[in-house]
Amino acid sequence: MTNNDILKKLRVALMLRDDQIVEILELVDFRISKSELGAFFRAEDHPNYMECGDQVLRNFLNGLVIHLRGTKENPKNPNDVLAKHKAEIPKKETSKERPEFKASPKDSERARGDQKTLKPGAAKKTFKKNNSKATPKIQVVEKVVYKNGKNKK
Repeated sequence: MTNNDILKKLRVALMLRDDQIVEILELVDFRISKSELGAFFRAEDHPNYMECGDQVLRNFLNGLVIHLRGTKENPKNPNDVLAKHKAEIPKKETSKERPEFKASPKDSERARGDQKTLKPGAAKKTFKKNNSKATPKIQVVEKVVYKNGKNKK
């Protein structure tokens, strides 16, 4: 796994935007522009792809510790910081043009697409087993008593 992969996975897992990553890097006095940062997240075959060096990843991880935990003098709760990030993510607004899909109650005639639906006046054929000759049920396997090696006395 490359440094670029680690940086991508941390960005997704912690729900960080590019400007937040730049702020985290500035906590450890490491300055990088958003365009330089964007080059790390590109595909490897892209002409503007740039390999993330050890120094960038090291500074990001050190800044991330300070961002989540705070400093010795001013400690933070990491769960509060992550909840704040989650709250900052804008919710997608549903457009009125495309209504939300709602499943209709399952109807046995309409549930299967490969069967023809019956007309309202048509009766459905039902088949019943002919039980006029009641045959006794034949026991195929005998009842077996298992002995687990313990004598019950």
